[in-house]
Amino acid sequence: MKFKVILASVKADKTDQVVDAAKEAGATGATIIPARGTGIHEAKTFFGLTLEDQTDIIMFLLEEHLVTTILDAINTIGEFKKPGTGIAFVLPVEHVIGMESQMERFKKEVRDQYL
Repeated sequence: MKFKVILASVKADKTDQVVDAAKEAGATGATIIPARGTGIHEAKTFFGLTLEDQTDIIMFLLEEHLVTTILDAINTIGEFKKPGTGIAFVLPVEHVIGMESQMERFKKEVRDQYL
């Protein structure tokens, strides 16, 4: 079984919506990491202090066949086409441990998909 990871950087006010959309599209869970970042659009300043919006990194570990569907779902709900709303990208995963409780379900889904 092949796995991939989607990493999505989103504004904190969109995190729950993005996670919910991913779950509706087939994700079994997510890891949310608080973060901050900078990009082409500079942060606003007030009396010399930088005001940064809270950003979350959402990590989805997925079976390879789910990636496109879930990426499309989070792109839509996260409104990534708007400047400064977030980005998402996919990385290959070489090895996975700690998912034994979900492996039987994954295997059944794959069998059902090809029958």
